[in-house]
Amino acid sequence: MSVLTVTNQNFEKEILQSEKPVLLDFWASWCGPCRLVSPIVDEIAEERSDVKVGKVNVDEQQELAAAFKVMSIPTLVVIKDGKIINQSVGARPKEQILAML
Repeated sequence: MSVLTVTNQNFEKEILQSEKPVLLDFWASWCGPCRLVSPIVDEIAEERSDVKVGKVNVDEQQELAAAFKVMSIPTLVVIKDGKIINQSVGARPKEQILAML
């Protein structure tokens, strides 16, 4: 499954109403650690059909970043049934990201 670009417009439908757990990656193009995490998040999206994977560009979606109280990026958030069940800040190896799910 491909990575979904998450915006204010599709957040409720794609994330809050998702049947599957969702892994959200809050990132920005200027963020070095985000560039390390991004290919890992892409891999997880391709490998795990049981999880929906989305990316939120914090520069373009400041309201969503504020709603999740994102202070540092990358921030990874796992949402299930519309509720945050896990969250981590900073670059993580693939094993640690998978363990969040």
